[in-house]
Amino acid sequence: MKTYKFKVNENGYTVNVKSHEDNIINLEVNGTNYAVKMSKEIKKTKTPTLVRSASKRPAEPLKVNPTASQTTKVVAPIPGVVLSLDVKVGDTLKVGDRMLVLEAMKMENNIVCEKAGTVTAVNVTVGQQVLQDQAMIELE
Repeated sequence: MKTYKFKVNENGYTVNVKSHEDNIINLEVNGTNYAVKMSKEIKKTKTPTLVRSASKRPAEPLKVNPTASQTTKVVAPIPGVVLSLDVKVGDTLKVGDRMLVLEAMKMENNIVCEKAGTVTAVNVTVGQQVLQDQAMIELE
């Protein structure tokens, strides 16, 4: 198992731990075998296992206010970097169309259209960092 080297009163000792079961340890000291009984049981430490519970609620897509009659602003749900922009001013979108991809915490998040409409403004560019709740796209 393990080998240790000791020096006691200028005498060198090489100790090989052969096995360890309960309170008895089998050793070899400079070629001679010994069975050593420990006065107390050695507790084995285990690496704790992290168990995470499942999320209480499923991830939801970005929701925009469908009751708004005027301009609807699509805001960033989390801070991140815009990876791709799939719309331009004047595009007509249907519900479920992908507008852009936002990278956050090394994950790509598709931002999809929740309300049909026409793009009136695009306030971000590819590669731009956005903060949470920052307006990215405006729909009418």
